[in-house]
Amino acid sequence: MKIIENKTVKEKAYFEELDNGLKIIIIPKENTNKKMAIIGTKFGSIDNHFINPKTKEEETIPDGVAHFLEHKMFEQADGTNSLDTLTALGVEANAYTTNDHTAYYFETIDNFEPAFKELLNYVFHPYYTDENVEKEKGIIAQEIKMYADDPISKVFLNALQCMYNICPVRIDVAGTVDSINKITKDTLYDCYNTFYHPSNMILAVCGNLEPEYILNLIKDNMKYYDKQEKIERIYPVEKEEILQKEKEEEMEVSIPAFVIGIKDKVEETDIVKKELILNIILNCIFDENSRLFKDLYEKGLIISEPDLEYEYSDIYSHMMIFSSSKDPEKVYAKFKEEVKKLIREGISENTFTRTKNKIYGRLVTSYNSSAQIARIFMRDYLNNIITFDYIEKWKEISLDEVNKMLKNKFKEEKMVLSVIKPKK
Repeated sequence: MKIIENKTVKEKAYFEELDNGLKIIIIPKENTNKKMAIIGTKFGSIDNHFINPKTKEEETIPDGVAHFLEHKMFEQADGTNSLDTLTALGVEANAYTTNDHTAYYFETIDNFEPAFKELLNYVFHPYYTDENVEKEKGIIAQEIKMYADDPISKVFLNALQCMYNICPVRIDVAGTVDSINKITKDTLYDCYNTFYHPSNMILAVCGNLEPEYILNLIKDNMKYYDKQEKIERIYPVEKEEILQKEKEEEMEVSIPAFVIGIKDKVEETDIVKKELILNIILNCIFDENSRLFKDLYEKGLIISEPDLEYEYSDIYSHMMIFSSSKDPEKVYAKFKEEVKKLIREGISENTFTRTKNKIYGRLVTSYNSSAQIARIFMRDYLNNIITFDYIEKWKEISLDEVNKMLKNKFKEEKMVLSVIKPKK
């Protein structure tokens, strides 16, 4: 196995790729009782148009298939449910679907080996019937309606729909009631056989475990797979311009919720360094120590530090700022004023150093948790990133680079505001 060590965080990661293409990351971590295993496939809600690598034919699938597949993976042909099996072993297990990947995981102190075998068993042995697919449609339809009534989900989705014209990131991960009703057993098997091939997947394990033991356990519990060519995904060409500047809805909330979105350009660049710089900028503008936050807090316009996010994939890139305020429009106006002022004056050396060290602290403390380590290594490796690179790239970032990116990326014409207000 290839070994990469980072002396700053005092961690080693073991990398291996099996003959079937499955990529494996094992991060041994002594002095911890918790063990985490997570397997992810690069198949999310945006992957609805592709060339089937086996048939070489172009396929378009209904929205929500990746999420639907996630729901159906636990049900087994013998009538058992793997989630129940894992719970009976005393482990915490679950799964999730995002815009660009789906993942299945468990965390435990005891019974790691039987839980790990169960994880590999259900992920690589799907079971779909006409009956269980039809039954699941009703369950997912209720989930779709629930999230449609959730103000937090809605305010984020509306921000995406303001920023993007035709990019599939603007579609809800679960799809719509109409789109999931088009999904059949054959749809699920076709997408499973395409996207759940080991060559499109990453398995990460972290805990007080021997790498050779884990690798042998994987090999002993993997069935044979033929080689598969790389999946050719087809995405629409997104405009650089936003679709609309603002979107407002009324829902059952006591105080308005808002998201400020900033659309970015997808580009060939050092994505690790770019992500670090953008997170530094977002925190310089709007963390709890910033000039803007202190001003808004003193005026009673905001009551807690906003959530600050940068998200990207092969086809989208954007920043989001989420919080609550009695006057989101005034907060948005103040935000735009502060951005212009910082572009004009430049972020100060003191602010840059403080914020850069804050980001570094987050990077280092993320290595305290086995669950967090496994999750971030899996997610990063799906994007062809070695997680240790964030620690190394952090050292290279300069104030000049930060101020240059501030000018290039925080343009008012790329900003949107999504607001959920209380019903009148």
